[in-house]
Amino acid sequence: RHAVCIFYLVLRALDTIEDDMTISLDVKVPMLHEFHSYLYQPEWKYMESKEKDRQVLEDFPTISMEFRNLSKVYQDVISDICHKMGVGMAEFLEKKVDSQHEWDKYCHYVAGLVGIGLSRLFSASELEDPIVGQDTELANSMGLFLQKTNIIRDYLEDQNEGREFWPKEVWSRYAKKLSDLAKPENIDMAVQCLNELITNALHHVPDVLTYLSRLKNQTVFNFCAIPQVMAIATLAACYNNKQVFRGVVKIRKGQAVTLMMDATNIQAVKAIMYQYVEEIYQKIPSTDPSSNKTQQVIASIRAMSLPGTPIASRHHYSPIYLSCAMLLAALSWQYLSTISKATEEYVQAGEN
Repeated sequence: RHAVCIFYLVLRALDTIEDDMTISLDVKVPMLHEFHSYLYQPEWKYMESKEKDRQVLEDFPTISMEFRNLSKVYQDVISDICHKMGVGMAEFLEKKVDSQHEWDKYCHYVAGLVGIGLSRLFSASELEDPIVGQDTELANSMGLFLQKTNIIRDYLEDQNEGREFWPKEVWSRYAKKLSDLAKPENIDMAVQCLNELITNALHHVPDVLTYLSRLKNQTVFNFCAIPQVMAIATLAACYNNKQVFRGVVKIRKGQAVTLMMDATNIQAVKAIMYQYVEEIYQKIPSTDPSSNKTQQVIASIRAMSLPGTPIASRHHYSPIYLSCAMLLAALSWQYLSTISKATEEYVQAGEN
């Protein structure tokens, strides 16, 4: 618990530096590269940030002290992930996301690394088997699925804030400029672009199910599963939905609470995934350029989600620890929702 808490606060501080547009690049880039070393400098803090989360930088000595009080095995994981993330953030400060490969790379830096780091913490604690922390590909997919969902859903908000995270390789097939997708006369092409990106994100679901099937600890399972079912519900709400280009698309609070209460074992999560990919399947337009690919990825998710499939969990979980896990899940989801967007908050129901 302490390691996850400090991991969150350290990355929140790192992200606050990345998001602060008042810091010049010649100052910001070295800070991002060196940030991991500040964990071992008791007096280091930064008092010049204008971001709303600047307290984590101003009070960083408190965070770094608690970091140094953690077991070395936890310190090593947090410092390593912090270093890799800082380097990745610096790389994308001066370039946009062009190819789908770069989209995956950007999402790896800001979210996949979080999944990898958390997985290594789970294994280091011995709450989970070593394979959970060793299989970085599955852990990376956990982060990518959440991050891509946020990027897809937040098209309009990011446009209004002058940020662009949709890969040019995809949107350039539908518009001359990414901002053109918001124009009413381009709505049909915009929705087709949206559907293609959602199809891309759905390819991570099989990895998500395999990852979750390996977890043995109840609270770790809830912590990991709840954000993932929130994400699939969000993608189902966004699929083929013109509202993504007109306002905010969010799942209802009651729906969020139901998901949090239900996602307590692998069979339940598989059923939830099945439900929402079926919802997407029913909305696939026959004229959509990505329709065949969407149907194919949904077929692969269906195959894994049916009762009795090989990834069935070794344990049946009950919701006995749910209140604690809901708090942890809300923290996890909020971080992964805001890692590249300091202004965003996601699961309203979980914040209470």
